[in-house]
Amino acid sequence: MKPVLCKLDEIPDGGAIEVDTPQALDPDAVDTLVLLRFGDQVRAYLNVCPHAGRPLNWAPGRFLLAHGQLVCAAHGAAFKPEDGSCIGGPCRGESLTSYAVEVVDGQVVLQI
Repeated sequence: MKPVLCKLDEIPDGGAIEVDTPQALDPDAVDTLVLLRFGDQVRAYLNVCPHAGRPLNWAPGRFLLAHGQLVCAAHGAAFKPEDGSCIGGPCRGESLTSYAVEVVDGQVVLQI
């Protein structure tokens, strides 16, 4: 059975939330995932900036979204939500660690 991360309607359209990393993905996980929603589409990334290994959020569950980009609160690196690639800031050329998810019956599930 695929792990359910949340209900689709828990993520604001055009927004992001933070969820715990499922045990099935990493039994010893200390990091979380950031889920970004665009209508019925959801993207999932490890909540870790590739520049310095710090969380992307500025407070638990709170992310900076500006000009259609996810912005790291620590150093201002900007990422394309569609693919997690860094398009500005200190990690230019690097990408967020992505995870495949899909929406099934109104729930966001991890593909593992």
